[in-house]
Amino acid sequence: MDSQKDPGSLRDVGGAAACSVPTNVVGRTAVFTDPLWRIPVRLNPVEVSLLRTEPLRRLHFVAHGGASTVSTLQSYSRLEHTLGVLALVAHFRPEDELLRVAALLHDIGHLPLSHTFEGISGLDHHAIGLQLLRTDPIRPVLEKHGISTEAVTAALGKQPHSPLTNGSGLLNLDHLDSYVRSGRAAGCLDTDPAVMLGRLDIRDASVSADRGTAAALVDLICAEARLHTSWDNVGPSSVVRRLADCRPPWSVRPRQQAAHVAGGRTSARLSMSLAPVDAAVLLLRPCRGPGLGVSVRNPTGAEVVAEGGECRVRVVAVPYQ
Repeated sequence: MDSQKDPGSLRDVGGAAACSVPTNVVGRTAVFTDPLWRIPVRLNPVEVSLLRTEPLRRLHFVAHGGASTVSTLQSYSRLEHTLGVLALVAHFRPEDELLRVAALLHDIGHLPLSHTFEGISGLDHHAIGLQLLRTDPIRPVLEKHGISTEAVTAALGKQPHSPLTNGSGLLNLDHLDSYVRSGRAAGCLDTDPAVMLGRLDIRDASVSADRGTAAALVDLICAEARLHTSWDNVGPSSVVRRLADCRPPWSVRPRQQAAHVAGGRTSARLSMSLAPVDAAVLLLRPCRGPGLGVSVRNPTGAEVVAEGGECRVRVVAVPYQ
């Protein structure tokens, strides 16, 4: 039969060839389109190889919104955000191979539930990510394509000239994707992201926009701040952090807690005995002490900065990076 000769062809009952099902599996082909920004991206060989490694693929199972994923609409993954950042870098700096690789690798150190575990026992996703860069399978892939881990490490630092990670306080591409993606999930986004993209540019390593678009971005940043400091986020984050980093007077007694990077894998070992605790009490009384519960910093603020007819967005405080 023809179908036996060509397993890839599908035929309906009448014998006519059925249309092939389109696929957008990232890493399978050399092109993908980010669904938020609708930017078609032609992947470089090193990007295709990296997207087939475990540290990148595991981000599909890491919730970008952390523990609040169970109580809010922030259900998208850390991989979706990573690909969105790559799409933005590819849009504004298509020939900058190093910056594109840095965009793909900037979040590989995240633990399950992202920022929810940040700071517990010194856990830092930036530090873990840099360790993963220097181990299998990431390092061999980079070396095969002539890219040094030191160069990627430098690109991931707070470089003042980097539109990906600039530490000037002006909006960078990493945070741009976070705020817009979060705003869409929360129903706070009034502008089509693809239309917004057409009004954006990169000036002096930061996002530049017209005044109306800059004001819309400020609204998104303030909405993100309200989300982080709302009980929808504080409640579940406090519960999870309390279970993972338990201190008196609560009835959770940790016996062993460690995190390590080995063989290119990030793992966290938690072993604890849990006495009966009313979760509702934890939700109503989130821990606010150092290293306990959820760390709620000052609410994020943002302002429009007008410079010579151009508008930038300055982030006054960033709860999470």
